[in-house]
Amino acid sequence: MKTDMKKAVMLAALAMGTMGAAAQQPGELWGKNADAGKGAKTKWFTEAKFGLFLHWGPYSHFGGEIRGKRYYGITEWIMHRDKTPANEYAQLAKGFNPSEFNAEEWVNIAKAAGVKYIVITSKHHDGFAMFDSKYSDFDIVEATPFKRDPLKELAAACKKAGIKLGFYYSQFQDWHEPNGGGNGWDFDNKTKDYASYYRNKSLPQITELLSNYGELGIIWFDTPGNMSKEESAEFMEKVHRLQPNCLVSSRVGNGLGDFKDFGDGEVPPGIVKGAWEAIFTHNDSWGYSSFDQNFKSPREIIRLLAEVASKGGNLMMNIGPDGKGKIPGPSEQYFRETGRWLEKNGEAIYGTTFSPIAEQPWGVMTSRPGKLYLHVFDRPHNGKILVPAFTGKALKARLLDGGKPIGFKQSGEDVWLTLPASLPDARNSVIVLDYSGTLEERHAIPLVAGAQYESIALPAERAAVHGAAVATRFTHSYYFGDWKHAVCAAGMRRPEDSISYRLRFTEPGDYKITLQYAADTSHEKREGIVEMQPDGGAQQDFRFQVLLTGKYDSHKPLLFIDQTIAVVSVKSPGEWSLRIRPDAAGNELFRLKQVKVEPLR
Repeated sequence: MKTDMKKAVMLAALAMGTMGAAAQQPGELWGKNADAGKGAKTKWFTEAKFGLFLHWGPYSHFGGEIRGKRYYGITEWIMHRDKTPANEYAQLAKGFNPSEFNAEEWVNIAKAAGVKYIVITSKHHDGFAMFDSKYSDFDIVEATPFKRDPLKELAAACKKAGIKLGFYYSQFQDWHEPNGGGNGWDFDNKTKDYASYYRNKSLPQITELLSNYGELGIIWFDTPGNMSKEESAEFMEKVHRLQPNCLVSSRVGNGLGDFKDFGDGEVPPGIVKGAWEAIFTHNDSWGYSSFDQNFKSPREIIRLLAEVASKGGNLMMNIGPDGKGKIPGPSEQYFRETGRWLEKNGEAIYGTTFSPIAEQPWGVMTSRPGKLYLHVFDRPHNGKILVPAFTGKALKARLLDGGKPIGFKQSGEDVWLTLPASLPDARNSVIVLDYSGTLEERHAIPLVAGAQYESIALPAERAAVHGAAVATRFTHSYYFGDWKHAVCAAGMRRPEDSISYRLRFTEPGDYKITLQYAADTSHEKREGIVEMQPDGGAQQDFRFQVLLTGKYDSHKPLLFIDQTIAVVSVKSPGEWSLRIRPDAAGNELFRLKQVKVEPLR
């Protein structure tokens, strides 16, 4: 027990915290009006591109089952979902004994995967500390048979391997403590004294993490709850004072943080400048689940990494080690395979920034001065890919894997490249296009459509909106906590509330136009019009009636239907406009996720 020494240590920490709070005011910290992520401090982060998240704790021992019940979805919330009494959870947590944990083995896997930083849960919402804490007996050293501090071992292994280490810390939610946030089934929310929890456990434990584990790259806060801006600012100040080079995630709350974290499983619809991160689970849970086998394939990871990098951000992919301390087999296998791809193509990821040119039917692009990296996901049937809106002068092109030269021709702002009959990697083959001059940012350009692709997607976020129409995010989930995000065009209630696209057809032919949307009973049987018009030609109107898919509920799957509206005959290459609007004023038309343009053969 550490009860006797807690008071003395706590008094010292409180004194330090009080002095630190006066050092900076919230308005001086990174916030909405700051130039986020452009300083030297975040340089390593913006260049790293690929991180590994590790959710590990007593919930890993339960693996999705507790007190005879199985819980699908995210398992690190199992105590909350089950409403397990805090005392009973603490007793069950004594079974957590990760005897097969080997920090160097974990770091070797991370190194082989090509990740540049690791963030691990030091304390999740269940209140259990995965380190030796003087401020709580509910930690892995005192409350389990393990009796070791795995974060010490991981810190040593990361330092040896040259990988940055960060700690996740739940600063508001703590279901073990009477004054912590989140547990309303054991403790009366009306009588909680969060300020006491903040001073007596949360802030002192952060001090321990910053003081006892060497140099850290990140403190990754989560769920600030009803913390004040001053409390969030004090966390920021504490981190920056004790470790000036350590970054703080935006989930410290109240608009603060050194870099931006988007929602779980969310990629922003367009480029975001500055330092930011997309976070994804490898299967459907952050913590280990003994029955969740929905692991993302190497192809999915590689393409997601390229997509996120093409928008200027980092991908931090999560693995949930099991209760014995082992990385699940599929995670190790698929991460190592991702690393093998990065060994050959890492130049197109690490140290790059967003693409100045919008994504194309064949894939996405990343860039650095003088080089544009074309990530080819889908090879066109004729092997010719177009890079439009290219304002520089193309000098040479080659495959990044193997260096084989690629033929190209530039005509004005169009660069056409001729691919070989086979590419080195069907998941993502990278072409390096060297250029001189300047590539201007061109994102609002016509979307390319041609007969050489099976289907071309026109996402809602690429549409121009008119009247009261908006492109907005709809969050939903399959299982508890398994968040999905769909950007949809919504708000179309009158004919003037419309969305439109500019299309560039590179080849003549017949093209099927399909709408992918969600609609509930308020939209059902509403009528809409798809207007298609070639530049200088006559407009064609195609009417449709909206079909029911189901009511929107953020905690249930959002179901979309594909409804084919028209077949359009394109006589010659050129630009077209495509507009979607209600036929007459009334309820909202629907929630449109994308338009599909499919060449007919």
